[in-house]
Amino acid sequence: MDGNYSEDSIKTLDWKEHVRRRPGMYIGKLGDGTQPDDGIYILLKEVFDNSVDEYMMGFGKTIELTVSELEVTVRDYGRGIPLGKLVDVASKMNTGAKYDSKVFKKSVGLNGVGIKAVNALSRSFTIQSVREGKAKVIEFAAGEKLSERDIDSINEGNGTMVRFLPDETIFGKFNFQNEYIEAMIRNYTYLNTGMVVKFNGNSFTSKNGLLDLLSENIKGDTQYPPIHLKGPDIELALTHGSGYGEDYYTFVNGQHTTQGGTHLSAFREAYVETIRKFYKKDFDASDIRTSVIAAISVRVEDPVFESQTKTKLGSKDIGPNGPSVRQFIGDFVRTALDNFLHKNSETANALLQKILDAEKERKAISGIQKLARERAKKSNLHNKKLRDCRFHYNTKDAKADETMLFITEGDSASGSITKSRDVNTQAVFSLRGKPLNCFGLTKKVVYENEEFNLLQAALNIEEDLENLRYSKVVVATDADVDGMHIRLLLLSFFLQFFPDLIRQEHVFILQTPLFRVRNKKKTSYCYSPEEKEAAIKALGPNPEITRFKGLGEISPDEFKNFIGPDIRLDPVRITPNDTIADLLSFYMGKNTPERQEFIIDNLKIEEDMDHEEKPVDGVDKEIESDSVELLQHEAVA
Repeated sequence: MDGNYSEDSIKTLDWKEHVRRRPGMYIGKLGDGTQPDDGIYILLKEVFDNSVDEYMMGFGKTIELTVSELEVTVRDYGRGIPLGKLVDVASKMNTGAKYDSKVFKKSVGLNGVGIKAVNALSRSFTIQSVREGKAKVIEFAAGEKLSERDIDSINEGNGTMVRFLPDETIFGKFNFQNEYIEAMIRNYTYLNTGMVVKFNGNSFTSKNGLLDLLSENIKGDTQYPPIHLKGPDIELALTHGSGYGEDYYTFVNGQHTTQGGTHLSAFREAYVETIRKFYKKDFDASDIRTSVIAAISVRVEDPVFESQTKTKLGSKDIGPNGPSVRQFIGDFVRTALDNFLHKNSETANALLQKILDAEKERKAISGIQKLARERAKKSNLHNKKLRDCRFHYNTKDAKADETMLFITEGDSASGSITKSRDVNTQAVFSLRGKPLNCFGLTKKVVYENEEFNLLQAALNIEEDLENLRYSKVVVATDADVDGMHIRLLLLSFFLQFFPDLIRQEHVFILQTPLFRVRNKKKTSYCYSPEEKEAAIKALGPNPEITRFKGLGEISPDEFKNFIGPDIRLDPVRITPNDTIADLLSFYMGKNTPERQEFIIDNLKIEEDMDHEEKPVDGVDKEIESDSVELLQHEAVA
C-alpha cells in the first residue's frame, strides 16, 4: 500500500466524471430495466419532470414522449429554456430556474442537478429549445459538448426537446418496459388534470384526478364509492376494499413517494382521529384502517426527501412560513372528511359497518392472540425456528435496508444458508413441512397455525408493517414440485393476510442455480438451460455437469456465492390489473378444471427435468403445484 499522502493525493473531479463514477448518488441503483425503480427510468423521469413543471406553471398542455429501441425523446410545449442559458442548464451543476420560487414554486424535478445527471450518463444527449421562432440545439456525449448551433428561423411552437440514449458502459444491457413507463405517465396525469401525454402514439389524460387513480387501480369490489376531497395544495381519495392490510398511493409535488413519509403518517393519524370523532366511539386504529385504499397528493415548497430518488418524504413543514405537514394534512382531513360524512349518510353507514365488521373479527380472535404470543415465545423462536441477524429494518442502523429473512424448507437447506449468510443482515426462518392453504380462511388461522404464528412473530407484523424487522422477505425453496408448492402456499399466505408486504415490495423469490458446469480450471453456475449451454460452450468439451435438485445439495461454501453481493432476487409484485381475491380464487380455490386447462396451455416442461422424481397422473395436484411459476410470472411478477 502506498503510504505517501501529499497534495498530489487530493483530486477534484469534473462534474460529469463525478456523476459517471458515482451514478448511485444521483439516480439510485442502475439495474437493467426489469424493475420500475431502475436507473434508466430515473433518467427518463428527471427529463419528464421538467416538462411537467412547465405545465404546472400554466405553459404547455401536451407533452410528447417517444421511446424507440433504447432512445428516449421528450418534447414539451412550454416556454422553452432561455437560449443563452441552454448550455449551462444542460451541463453546469446547480444551474436552473427552480431556485426562484416565483417561477417554480412547488416543482417536481431536482433543482439544478437532474438533467445534468442524465447528460453525463448518456451515450448521446441532445437538447433543443424553441422560443418565439428561434432555436438552439446542443449535442453531448457522456456530458462532453460535441456541437452547438443556432437556428434563426424555425416553424415550431415554443418548448423544449430532450433526446438521450443511456450509456451501456454504465448500465450494461438494458431495455425499457412500456408497462412501467405507462404507470409513471398515468400517475402524472392523475396529478395534473387536463395535461395530455402522448406516449408512442397513445394518449393519456385524466379529468378526475385521484378519483380516476382509484377507479382504474381497484379491480375488486369496494364497500362504498370512493370519497374524493380537494383543497389548496392537497387532494385525497379513499375507500375500503374487502381484504386485509392498507393500500396507499402517496405523492408529493407529483413525485410518487412509494415509501410514504411524513405526509402518509399525518394522513393515517388524522384519518383515525376524524373517524373516532365522527362516530363518537374510540375504535381501535387497526379496525378503522384495515382494507383502506387511499390516494393522497400534497404540494410542498422545497420538499426534503430521504433519498436522491425521492421515494420517501422527510419534510416537516409545508413551506418556510407554512404549517407543519402534520398540521396541514390533519386540518384538511378533519374538516373535509367530517363534512363529507355528515352530508353523505349512505357512505357513512357503509364505512361504519366495515369498521364494525373488522372490530368483530378482531375481538373474535383476541382470546387466542395472547395464547399465540406466549406459544411463540415458548417455542424458543430466536434459537430454533429463527436464526436472527444483528441489524433490523425497524431501526435506524446504516444497514437496515440490506436486512433480509430467508424462509427455507428443511434442516439441510436452512443449515446451508445459516452457515453461509452475513450474520449482520441475513436471518433464516426454517419451515417444518408444507404450510396450510389459507385461501378463504380468516386471520384467526394465523394465530391457530403454529407455522404462520411463528412466521408472523419473526417478521413482527401482527399490528402493521411499521415494525417490520427485515427489509426483504425472501422465499428460498427448492426448484422441484414440493418447493414450488411451498412457494405458492407462502405467497398465498402473504396475499391473504399481509398484502401490504407485497404492495410495498418487501417479498422476493431467491433464485439459485439449477446447474453447475465445471472443468479443472473454471466453475460456472447456471440459472437456466440457456446459461448451461453457454457455459458448456465456453468451457470446452466434456465438462462436469451437476443438476441441483434442492438447496440442501448446495454446500455452504458454494451458497456464499448465491446470497452475497451477486444475489439474484425476483420481486413479487401486484400490478394494477391484479385483484388479490381473484388471484387467490383462481390459483388456490376449487376451480380445478379451469386451472388445469390454464396450466396445460402454459406449462413449460424442462428438457433436463428428472421425470422419475416427478410422477405425472394427468394434471393432478403435483403438476398443479407448478402453477406457482405461473402465479409468480403471469400474475404478480
